Amino acid sequence: MRHGIRLAAAITAATFVGLLLAGLGVSHREKPMTTATGLVALPPAPAPALRVGRAKMLSGERYVSQWTVVRRPTAAHAAPSVSSVVVARLGVSAPEGTPNLLAVLRARIGAGGALWVMVRLPVLPNGTVGWVSRRSLGSYQVVKTQLVFRAPVGVGTAAAPTPAGNFTIRSKLTRYASPFYGPVAFGTTARSAVLTDWPDGGFIGLHGTNQPGVIPGRISHGCIRMRNEDIVRLSRLMPVGTPLTIR
Repeated sequence: MRHGIRLAAAITAATFVGLLLAGLGVSHREKPMTTATGLVALPPAPAPALRVGRAKMLSGERYVSQWTVVRRPTAAHAAPSVSSVVVARLGVSAPEGTPNLLAVLRARIGAGGALWVMVRLPVLPNGTVGWVSRRSLGSYQVVKTQLVFRAPVGVGTAAAPTPAGNFTIRSKLTRYASPFYGPVAFGTTARSAVLTDWPDGGFIGLHGTNQPGVIPGRISHGCIRMRNEDIVRLSRLMPVGTPLTIR
């Protein structure tokens, strides 16, 4: 908005100067133009101070990561077209009550000139992607940092393994009533492929613990547990929207 105000002010000032010169006269080498009716004509409009470049396509996740949230309930399609197969239904909220965050992979103009966005979906099987109408999504947010953080962790057992793949940190939660989750918990878009009858579909979390002595090891139903002091340190470094790779 400030740029718009400055631009308007610049145009107003230029017009005022033009009127002043036209009314008072300029140097003997510059004569003001007159119309057929004898009125003094305004000088040509100044060149625009702001030029809007052509839109650029999203860069994917190689250098920066983009994410957005679902602004209104919508369907994710197999292709950028409303006539393609629906692969998922998306609500505005994640199971933990936070905005439903999606990793943005690329954008494309679909049939009829509508803009579609490819997103990574929080559904099974993990790694599923789909196309969502841009009108159903919020503004893009960007994560530009890369995080190197080392700490011992507890992961899922052989019967309920932590899923591998590329996911996103979509929520940060504190003030749990139960000390089991520690002081901080992060919700992710990863889902357990085994315990699908969990509340809200078995989403994988990254959280602290009140049993630090069992870390590291295969101790959970799929969630990633960390010692409380480690997850507190991590919470100071890792924003919501950060890509999460589990190997």
